Amino acid sequence: MFRFLFDTDHLTLFDHVHQAVWRRFMQQPPGSVGLTAVTVEEHLRGRLAVLSRHQSGAQQVQAYTRLVESLQLFQQFPVVGFDAASEARFQHLRSLRLRVGSQDLRIAAIALRHQVTLLTRNRRDFGQVPGLVTDDWSV
Repeated sequence: MFRFLFDTDHLTLFDHVHQAVWRRFMQQPPGSVGLTAVTVEEHLRGRLAVLSRHQSGAQQVQAYTRLVESLQLFQQFPVVGFDAASEARFQHLRSLRLRVGSQDLRIAAIALRHQVTLLTRNRRDFGQVPGLVTDDWSV
């Protein structure tokens, strides 16, 4: 069972073999770090944006290669969906009028719903979310 969720920034650090993130990751039991469906969406949006800019040639080949690499990356983690309970928490967080983006509020709602620690460098935004436990493995 997962105990931690990577935010999009920590997933990117993991993908780029950030030493501190990898060290902490390797200390955890298998399956204890997961991803949210929102994190997967954000990561894929970035990959798809690059694909749409490069319609042909070597850059397109590289963009497709990175897309496939991302799909393989996701398979290393349990992926947690955005269910009705997460939606209810998201709506509650929105009602608090926090100065936090909608995608980050969805990620926070999922972490709160599953009572897990969110791994992120974005403590400025996520620190506003009541009850959310965060950690930064990049330090």
